[in-house]
Amino acid sequence: MLALRLTRGAHPAVQLRRLLVAAASAGTGFLLLCTLGYAMSNPDAGSGSLLRLAWCATPLATTVYFAVAVARTDPATSPRTGLSAIGLGPARLMAVSATTTALACTLGSMLALLFFLHLRGDLTGMPFDGAAAEFLAADSPLPLPAALTLLSLTPVIASLSVALTLRPRDDRPTPPGTRTFGRFGAYGSGKARETFGAYGRFGARLRATARPGKDAPPQARASEPDLPAQTEGQASPDLAPDTLPAPPADPPKGLPWGIAVLAAGLAVETYATRSGGTPTTPLPGGLAGGAPSVLIGWLLTATGLALAGPGLTHLCGRLLQTARPGALRLLAGRVLMTESTRIGRPLGVVCAVASGAYAMTALDGPDGAEFGPLTTLGLLLVVGCTLATLLTAAVEAKHARADTTEALLRLGAPTTMLRGAAAVRAGALLALFGPLTLVVAELAALPLTS
Repeated sequence: MLALRLTRGAHPAVQLRRLLVAAASAGTGFLLLCTLGYAMSNPDAGSGSLLRLAWCATPLATTVYFAVAVARTDPATSPRTGLSAIGLGPARLMAVSATTTALACTLGSMLALLFFLHLRGDLTGMPFDGAAAEFLAADSPLPLPAALTLLSLTPVIASLSVALTLRPRDDRPTPPGTRTFGRFGAYGSGKARETFGAYGRFGARLRATARPGKDAPPQARASEPDLPAQTEGQASPDLAPDTLPAPPADPPKGLPWGIAVLAAGLAVETYATRSGGTPTTPLPGGLAGGAPSVLIGWLLTATGLALAGPGLTHLCGRLLQTARPGALRLLAGRVLMTESTRIGRPLGVVCAVASGAYAMTALDGPDGAEFGPLTTLGLLLVVGCTLATLLTAAVEAKHARADTTEALLRLGAPTTMLRGAAAVRAGALLALFGPLTLVVAELAALPLTS
């Protein structure tokens, strides 16, 4: 009931994102049901039915990825002050978020079932003059347990992924003086060791324990630097640099692995091109087939781009701050470095999907590929979910730096500078990821066009 109340009272923008999750779940469920209909119409084509079911894994993965991104940006399930006192701690909020995701995906799956039954003619008669009767096995009774099992894949996997992503984590630092087990099981305090003579050198102990002012010894007060006088309501000149978002201490560690996996995928595709083997694995929608090594290469390149996305975004932000940057480039670079993990992964996934879509459209030469209705639906689902995930991550990043934006506006920063920094960030990311996507797309399409 709590999940239903939070779902009903959410902001219209949040409701729109949930409806998009339901629509993506409906499309994925319809593809799974069409696979079941094909298996019923062609009982002897066991390998073909399994292949169609395997191709549904990509829309299913992108739908779950989008559902997790929407759950992370849901303000109704974000931790707030005072919620733990009424029993809404981090674990309860995680359960509410997983339940809300399951409700949205279940709604989409039920819509997919109703539409599938309507096309079969089980509800109001056969539509479209019976054009889809043979494909959907309208002359055979629908096995309800199998249909419900396929439809439950999206809600179950999405809710479990949300629960795993939003699970409570204890990130509290260890308080000073806490007794811990040291090296070789030694039982002692977690305080850092002091060097020889640091206890009484130049009154260090007195300055560390005494309060500033009258409690400090005369020699400690004499060693303190003179601070400039500041009247009430006057902003300190040192506040302006502090309002810029601090970059993370360590860059994302996935860049070397991403480059290695990407290079391995391109090497596998190049080997498939030179081997000249006969295509054995057909693509969906009646497209030209490809060798299994080509499909493995595609999968490796997509994984490499997704892993390298945060590191490339961090590198892009660092390059923006080189060669005596001004306030505009400094702000844009700091934001990119801070949000590299949040927006880098969706950027890498978008690049992988764009390169794969370009490779599929270049299969049949100048005439283009002849996509069927189910292939078109699958492509729309994958592209739409990845773009929606990227936009959702951008909204999450905007909300995360809301305090920094307000601080800059209070200090007198013009709104045009903030918009200019956003334009610089977008241009820098496009300049880096655009050519990379084109190169990977050309190399991915080379084995099938040669």
